[in-house]
Amino acid sequence: MGLSSFADARQDSEEARRVREAATVFGEIMNAEDQAIPRAILGKAEAIAVFPSTVRAGFIVGGMRGRGIISARTEGGWSAPGFLTLTGGSFGLQIGGQAADIVLVVNNRRGLENLVANQFTLGADAAVAAGPVGRDAKAATDVQLRAEILSYSRARGLFAGVTINGSTVRPDRDANERFYGKRLETRQIIFGPAPGTPAPVPLWLEALNKYTR
Repeated sequence: MGLSSFADARQDSEEARRVREAATVFGEIMNAEDQAIPRAILGKAEAIAVFPSTVRAGFIVGGMRGRGIISARTEGGWSAPGFLTLTGGSFGLQIGGQAADIVLVVNNRRGLENLVANQFTLGADAAVAAGPVGRDAKAATDVQLRAEILSYSRARGLFAGVTINGSTVRPDRDANERFYGKRLETRQIIFGPAPGTPAPVPLWLEALNKYTR
């Protein structure tokens, strides 16, 4: 009964909700057809990270805070998700708050290695560009095609490539431990043997497999 209660608690945890929300967000974006991430880009992706409901707010000085997950491509499909946090700041004439879904598509192994390091700054530690949208990648520029990471944002129903240079990505070790039941680095999860598949994980992997083949 104790083990059963622990499993139920993990299924209802904040981390489990994050996995479910990431799967939902990714599926909704890809179902938008002409406004989705091009399949040609996803078919070559080394990893995909989703940060649901990332909060942006500001009054002259702005900030961003989000929690998300990342999975890397493996020989048999996709790795179990590791947990990440996304923080950033911006300066300019701005006011108000907004929640946005952020998607990062990692194009190569070097970008992935950087992204799951102890601390990674988008645009400084790897080339990041706003990703193209549509049925294919024909509209992609040279800058986008050379970028190690492509970034996207969905807010108020609109989905488009977005520039988030200067934002910082960090492993969320506490979330990894709460979700998997042991202390794990995010890189251990996505590069190593699967630490387990708590209930929401198959939902996330199903979404990845459906749209990246």
